[in-house]
Amino acid sequence: MAISFTLSIAQISLITTTAILIFSTHSTATKTGIPSRPFKKVYAFGDSYTDTGNTHSSTGPSSFTYVSNPPYGTTFFHHPTNRYSDGRLVIDFVTQALSLPFLPPYRNPKLDKSYGVNFAVAGSTAIIHSFFVKNNLTLNITPQSLQTQLIWFNKFLESKGCKGSSASTTQECEAALNDALFWVGEIGANDYAYSFAGSVPSETIQKLAIYSVTSFLQALLNKGAKYILVQGLPPTGCLTLSMSLAPADDRDDMGCVGSVNKLTYLHNTILQTKLNDFRKKFPQAVIVYADYWNAYANVVKRNYGFKELFKVCCGSGGGTYNFDVFGTCGSPASSACANPSQYINWDGVHLTEAMYKVMAHSFLNGTFCHPPFSHLLSKKLQSG
Repeated sequence: MAISFTLSIAQISLITTTAILIFSTHSTATKTGIPSRPFKKVYAFGDSYTDTGNTHSSTGPSSFTYVSNPPYGTTFFHHPTNRYSDGRLVIDFVTQALSLPFLPPYRNPKLDKSYGVNFAVAGSTAIIHSFFVKNNLTLNITPQSLQTQLIWFNKFLESKGCKGSSASTTQECEAALNDALFWVGEIGANDYAYSFAGSVPSETIQKLAIYSVTSFLQALLNKGAKYILVQGLPPTGCLTLSMSLAPADDRDDMGCVGSVNKLTYLHNTILQTKLNDFRKKFPQAVIVYADYWNAYANVVKRNYGFKELFKVCCGSGGGTYNFDVFGTCGSPASSACANPSQYINWDGVHLTEAMYKVMAHSFLNGTFCHPPFSHLLSKKLQSG
């Protein structure tokens, strides 16, 4: 997710600490208890929360156009990788836990894609881009949407000899689809952000965004996808950008922007209902919902060792949030904190590697997937 706006618009126990420290080790495959390489490949979709390099500074969303500059990537990779964080994302921890390499971005033709592909694009929307152009919602300068990612995926399958919109029994399609995990990262937060203060009601955005996501999932299931994980939206009212722009009296019980969190929570509720419908329609598939909203909220409420819940690690301007939309992370005016692991927010919209690490652990080993991720794994192992 790479939300764009303009100016107008403790840790509760030793057990918790130990759990986080265990997951912090590099050898996540052993520590998570996941059998080595249960999936042969992973296909990922979404926005900047999942994008591992399809976007560069020259193509990124407005206000966050420095992803190719230091200090992005400084924590783990020690150089910018066009990930919107100081290090790894949730999808990176997922592939490590599954004993697979980091997913290569689709737009880089030189990288090995035999273990999967990442189609996610920073700034991407669920609703097709032309909708925002038609309604003069000029904050959306990213032309790619979830539909674009589906087109890319279809082209990738065709390059592997798998053609057609329906499930196929050809050897090429079986090789491309049967042993794959489909990771649908959060998508839709940008739709709401780009339409902020616009003429299109949030209810319309919600309806169209949900329709776009469900149509996308329907296409994957029709092709024969068997193992799908779908992330909900995080509580975007807890992001520094939202906190810095909203009036001080618009707060919920977490101290975040209540009106924004209410909108994303409702979005997730509707999405979960749609996923239940798909489970009935495609009983042969395992469809997991990753509850990003409550996993994130759990950290905000309990701290989990983070000292800064809302202030950015990398930004400018000082003050309560150290955030200036005209001097975002990577720009000449910005600087980064000495210890990103103490912060949840990296640049005002995106999260630190430390927070992504906790989120990944919450999904893979915690109680924030429905059904649990272990259920998906057991079904895969049973099928061979």
